[in-house]
Amino acid sequence: MTQTPERRKLLPMLGHVKGKRSPLTCELKCGSQCMNPDCNQSGNEYAHDIISAAVSRRSALGLGLAGALTVGAVAGAAEPANASYAYWGKGRSRLDFTPIKPVGMTVDDFNVPENYDWSPIIRWGDPLFYDAPEFDPKNQTPESQSKQFGFNADYLDIIPDPNGLTGVLVNNHEYTNENTMFPTGEQEKNLANVVRTAMAAHGMSVVEITRTKVGEPWSYVRGGARNRRITLSTPFVVDGPAAGSDLLKTQDDPTGKRVAGTQNNCSGGVTPWGTVLSGEENVHQYFITSGTSEEKRYGFPTTMPSRRWPEVEKRFDARIEGYKNEPNRFGWIVEIDPQNPNSAPVKHTSLGRFKHEGANVHVGDDGTVVAYSGDDEKFEYIYKFVSSRKYKEGDKRHNMKLLSEGDLYVAKLTGNSPKGQITGDGTLPADGEFDGSGEWLPLIKGGKSMIKDMAVDEVLVYTRLAADKVGATKMDRPEDVEPNPHTGKVYVALTNNSDRGKPGFAPVDEANPRTGNRDGYVLEFTERHGRVNSTRFNWNLLLVCGDPTKDSGTYFGGYPKEKVSPISCPDNVAFDRAGNLWISTDGAPSKIGYNDALFKVGLTGSERGRVQQFLSVPQDAETCGPVVHDNEDMVYVAVQHPGEDGSFEEPRSYFPDYVLPTRAGEGEFSMPRPAVVQVFKLERDKDPEFPGGVSDKPGKGHGRGKRRKNGPKGPKYRGYRGKSNPDTRNRARRARRSYEDWSFQDSGGEGNITRPLPKR
Repeated sequence: MTQTPERRKLLPMLGHVKGKRSPLTCELKCGSQCMNPDCNQSGNEYAHDIISAAVSRRSALGLGLAGALTVGAVAGAAEPANASYAYWGKGRSRLDFTPIKPVGMTVDDFNVPENYDWSPIIRWGDPLFYDAPEFDPKNQTPESQSKQFGFNADYLDIIPDPNGLTGVLVNNHEYTNENTMFPTGEQEKNLANVVRTAMAAHGMSVVEITRTKVGEPWSYVRGGARNRRITLSTPFVVDGPAAGSDLLKTQDDPTGKRVAGTQNNCSGGVTPWGTVLSGEENVHQYFITSGTSEEKRYGFPTTMPSRRWPEVEKRFDARIEGYKNEPNRFGWIVEIDPQNPNSAPVKHTSLGRFKHEGANVHVGDDGTVVAYSGDDEKFEYIYKFVSSRKYKEGDKRHNMKLLSEGDLYVAKLTGNSPKGQITGDGTLPADGEFDGSGEWLPLIKGGKSMIKDMAVDEVLVYTRLAADKVGATKMDRPEDVEPNPHTGKVYVALTNNSDRGKPGFAPVDEANPRTGNRDGYVLEFTERHGRVNSTRFNWNLLLVCGDPTKDSGTYFGGYPKEKVSPISCPDNVAFDRAGNLWISTDGAPSKIGYNDALFKVGLTGSERGRVQQFLSVPQDAETCGPVVHDNEDMVYVAVQHPGEDGSFEEPRSYFPDYVLPTRAGEGEFSMPRPAVVQVFKLERDKDPEFPGGVSDKPGKGHGRGKRRKNGPKGPKYRGYRGKSNPDTRNRARRARRSYEDWSFQDSGGEGNITRPLPKR
C-alpha cells in the first residue's frame, strides 16, 4: 500500500513547536506524537485531588530466528562487579571542577571545564569486526551497517574488567536521522536500501575497549571477542507470563515466544549481576495500523510513517492479518549479557509494555530485587516491578531469571498541600516544598491480574490501559527512573509537558505544579521503612528546572537560585562515588536557549540542590547516557543527533572530527556523527596515553599472538579540546535547516502535514 513521496506525512509539528525545539526532532524521535490526540484519555485522579495528612519530608525483518544462541549466563562464570557503582564503590568524589558557563544553542562545539579534555571512543560507522568495511557515508548498505557502530547513541555504560585495563562499552542506538545519514533524494531513489540500512543502524552495540594504564582514556577494539551488534534481525527470546500469549503470535512466529529484533532503545541500566537492561521506547512510529482502541492508546498511526518501513518490510503493516500483533512485540524491557556474544537477548514481559525510557534495578537488604521504569510520554506513569525470587550474590545464572516473574505496580502520588496553594506558576506552597506521599497500585500480584476484566497477558501487553483503570497519577514525561545505589532513594527525570494545565488536559497538581511545564522537574522519593517492596513512599520535587535569572518559578532544593547553573529538560540520571546526582538534558534549547548539557547536583546538607554544569554538547545534539567514574576523573556521555536539523550536503555540525571537506584526513569526515565521548582530566606534567585502535587479530612473525593497531582510520585518540574551530563553527551556524525551503500544505484531517518535493 505504497504512498507517493509527495503525499507522505512529514514534519506535522512545523509551525507548532515553541521556542527552538526542532519539528524534525519531533518527527524522527517520536513520530510527532504531540500532534496526535493525547493517548491518555483516562479520567484518573490527580495528585491534588486527595489531600493527605502532612507527612515527614525526606524520610525508587520477516527474518529467520534460527541461530547458535544460548539463553543464560556463560557456564561457570563468576559474577563480576560489573555495574559502574559496584566497580568503583563508594567514597569521596575526587572529580573537582569549576562549572562551565551555559553555551549558546548555535555553537557547534563540545565544551568541558578547564583542566579537562575530551576524545571520542567510537563514532557512528566505525567498524567493529575484522570483515567490517571502513565507513563510507556515500555508499552505505545494510550489510556494512550491521557490522559497524550504530547511529544515535543513547544509553551508555563503560564496564571495566577486574584488571581495569580492558572492558566493554555498551550503547543503545535509539533512532536514525536519514536527512544527515544519506544524500538528498536517496530515499526516493533506493527506498529499500535506505530503510534496511536504517534498520541495521538501530538496536545496540557491545564493543570491547582497552587502555594502557588504569586511569587513562580508552580505545575501542576492532575484532574484540565480545563485540556484537544487536539489530532488528537479532533473535530475541520472550519470557514471563505473556510469553506464548495469543496477543504476541504472528505468522512468522506462531509460538509468540520469539521476536526478530529490538528498536528505539532509549535508556537502560546495568544490573548487579552484570547484564544490561534496555528500554524500547517510541516503537509506534514505524508501524501502520488499523486504529484499534489499544493501538490508539499506544499512539500507533493509521497513516504511512515518514520512514516508510511498512513499504519494505511487511511485518510493520499491522493491517495485514498475519501481522496484526507485531506492534505488541515491541515496547518491552530487554536484557542482554555483554560478556557472552552468543547468548540470546530476552524481552521481559513481567515488566509490562509501554514506552520504556529504561529500567534500573535495586537490591533490598533482604535480597528482594526491584526494577523502576518510566513511560516517556506526556501524562503517563511511573512503574515498579518486584521480583518473586531473591538475589543470590555471585550466582549469575540464577539472577538472570529474577526479572521473569514478580509483581507489577504503578504509582499514585498525593500532595499534602491544599489545592489552592498549587498556583501553576511555580510558587511554593505554605510548607515550603512540593511534596507528599505515594502508593504503589498493584497491576499483577502473585501471578494474578488485579484488573477487572483483564487477564494477566492483557495487563502486560496493554499495561497503559491497566494503569488507567487503577487511577495512576498522570506525570510530565517520566523518563529515567533510577535508585541511588548509596541511599536507595529514587530519582525521576520528568522532562517537560507543555500541555499541562491547558484546557482539555490534566490540570496542575503538587507533583506536576507548573502550567505549560517546558523545563521539567526532578522527583525524589523514598520507599517507606527503607523496604524496596513497600507499597507506600514519600516524595518531593528536588528541582523545578529553568533559568532562575529569567524565571522566578524555579526551585533548587532550597539552594540559593543565584548560585546554580540553569538547567532545562532533565532526561537521564547517574550517580558518582559520593552519591551525587548527575543529570543529562534533552531539549534545553527549546526553552532556555542553551545547548544540552551534563550537570552535577548535590543531594545532602548545604549542597542539596546545587546544580553545576560540567559539559555541553554541540548544536542540535542531545546529551545521553552519563557515566561517572570519578575516582579516575573520568566522565562519559553519548552525543546523540548532532546537527540534526541539517542535511547530508549542508551539515549543521562537524562533531566529532571537526574538519572541513578540503582538510579531512584519513578516517576523518566532514559531517556529524553520533559518538561516545570520554572526558578526562589533564595532568600538568604529562599528556594522556592512548594505545590507538587495537585488534584481537594476531600479527605475524614477532607479533604473533599480540594485539596490533588497526591503523589510522579510527578516532585519532588524542585530546580534542579546541578542535572545533572558527571555520567549522561559522559554517555550521550558517547552514540551512533541511526543511527551511520546503513548502507545506494542510492535508486535512488529524493535523497531518504533507510535503511536496523541495523547492530547490
